[in-house]
Amino acid sequence: MASLAACGHQGPKQPDTNLGATDDWSGVGGGADEAQYSKLTEIDTGSVDKLGLAWSLDLPGEVTLEATPLEVAGTIYFTGSYAKAYAVDAATGKIKWTFDPKTWQHDPAAMHFSFGANRGMAYENGRVFFASLDGRLFGLDAKTGKQLWVTETVSEGAYNISTGAPRVMNGKVIIGNGGADFGARGYVTAVDAATGKLAWKFYTTPSKPGDNNNQPELEKAAATWGPAHLKAGGGGGTVWNGMTFDPARNRVYIGVGNAGPYDPEVRDPGGGDDLYTSSIVALDAGTGKYLWHYQENPRDSWDYKATPNIVTATLNLDGKPRDVILHAPTNGFLYVIDRETGKVISAGASAEMNWAKGVDLKTGRPIENRDIRYETGLTKIWPGTVGGHNWQPMSYSPRTGLVYIPQQQIGARFSRKGGSENAFNVMGLTLEPIVEKAGDGHGYLVAWDPVRQKQAWRVQHKGLWNGGTLATAGNLVFQGTADGFLKAFDATDGKEVWSFNAGLGIIGAPISYRLNDKQYVSILVGYGGTTAAYGKYMDMGWKFGAQPRRLLTFALGGKATLPASPPPTFKVAALDDPQLKLNEADVAAGRGLSIQCAACHGVGLQATGTPGPDLRESGIALKLDSFAQLLKSGALMEQGMPRFENLTDEQIRQLHAYIRAKAREALGTRTADKTAPMPKL
Repeated sequence: MASLAACGHQGPKQPDTNLGATDDWSGVGGGADEAQYSKLTEIDTGSVDKLGLAWSLDLPGEVTLEATPLEVAGTIYFTGSYAKAYAVDAATGKIKWTFDPKTWQHDPAAMHFSFGANRGMAYENGRVFFASLDGRLFGLDAKTGKQLWVTETVSEGAYNISTGAPRVMNGKVIIGNGGADFGARGYVTAVDAATGKLAWKFYTTPSKPGDNNNQPELEKAAATWGPAHLKAGGGGGTVWNGMTFDPARNRVYIGVGNAGPYDPEVRDPGGGDDLYTSSIVALDAGTGKYLWHYQENPRDSWDYKATPNIVTATLNLDGKPRDVILHAPTNGFLYVIDRETGKVISAGASAEMNWAKGVDLKTGRPIENRDIRYETGLTKIWPGTVGGHNWQPMSYSPRTGLVYIPQQQIGARFSRKGGSENAFNVMGLTLEPIVEKAGDGHGYLVAWDPVRQKQAWRVQHKGLWNGGTLATAGNLVFQGTADGFLKAFDATDGKEVWSFNAGLGIIGAPISYRLNDKQYVSILVGYGGTTAAYGKYMDMGWKFGAQPRRLLTFALGGKATLPASPPPTFKVAALDDPQLKLNEADVAAGRGLSIQCAACHGVGLQATGTPGPDLRESGIALKLDSFAQLLKSGALMEQGMPRFENLTDEQIRQLHAYIRAKAREALGTRTADKTAPMPKL
């Protein structure tokens, strides 16, 4: 661990701009600044060793849990895997009500695009708001869970899906969506919080000629795209996570996603910067009018995106207070951006990177290295597509003046010529995670000084894909880890001061609230999300259906204990049908088809425990006839398994052959102990 604190650096004291209520955690990110910062001080570096489990709530049927909960007046609100909404008593952990949007029933086609993830809810004036996977935005009565209204924000047949938390903006609710990887066109929708009626919509990429409603900002964007895109539309730029409301200016800052498809010569041959992809865009919250933008990656070619959380703060710069945005997008930089003008003030390389030398502060453009857009046919890039920082929220402490970034280090190989079994094809471009550099394959908690643009300290985690962070006025930073622990660190020097074995990996962020004069810390435990798509690189040994998904809440003096659950890599036998003869051509064809399964069952069929089981161990996948029936019937759609009615009988047979081949490969490399854990393939 490297530490500036050890050299006497305590971090600059900064103005405390957390606008949220001290006792409650009523907004995404805790307050309007979305800093993931709690002013509560009962739990601090001197008392944290007395922190214990106050209560736990098992959540049967849930798989991936990415939401950061809310807490308002004694009730915790959160969403589960497929946007099921929960209200829970914050003192006891008892469920008050639930609401299930039943996407599988309303829009079965949307289930094909699901990782089983939803990132939460918003609250305002006695109402809670959340979006289902198919883009329906719901307004519910916060006390009863009764539906007040529902608004469709995604058109029928569109590739857009919603997995992020809405935000509230003085009587309006804003929601974005994903789908850039499939070439969807990005936009955000704002509705009236009381009625759900459309207030305004803002598109983040231009449409076909004559279809931009004479909006000057879209005409400006159109000039940065080539004619091929303008004929086809789409282009990506979806806003699926980061959106921060600035009440002092009545504006909202939206984090725009990657361009789609990734390969710029497929997406937009001969084009330019491709606005407003990979940008932060400022909009008037009342009207949706464009105010300014800052593009972090012109002509994105690596799945880089500005979608991580956007934090607003006031920093002392050159002896003067300045209202800024703090942003750590996936490209590896930590940006400090002027909140009024959108001009970049500074940018520091907080993660391992090789695509750029820095940022030109005069133009705001990155200083790119040569041959980074796979001009030679193959390019190795750090950070890879998963980014140096992804959706897991970072936090900012005005007490220390540091941001606390959940990072991961892994590269990506981009090729137009194909790849290995660990690669996956996205609209003609082959992507493959790579672990080559020192430090690759690990996640990190990085404390970064945004004024000096220097690292203060860094902690290395065992796993790559860890949780979001919570900073507190008690001089603590909380973070969950992939290997199943909730940990607390001294915010000044990074020393680990407390940990709790949660029994399953954590990817969401903790919250803190005060109820009846007692401070609590709560966290959702449910490893998953994009883990399956990264296969062996994010496999921590968790098994589908084995470790319970839970909501855990802690307080000083807490004495509760967790029921026992299986540890990682628990013993399970792989299955095989010795009568089945496999054809190598079928196995090879099945491997190509398996990309449709990778998001849930793992690349190369190496599952990570969620959102789907390891098919090499699946009884349903043992017999061809039962496997075919499952794919075509949609019998498990309510549990997240879509219907694959477009697969032919031959394709199902080929896919089945690949699954059985992988099972035999696993069996052949096991020891004589027939219950030994599955090996890392």
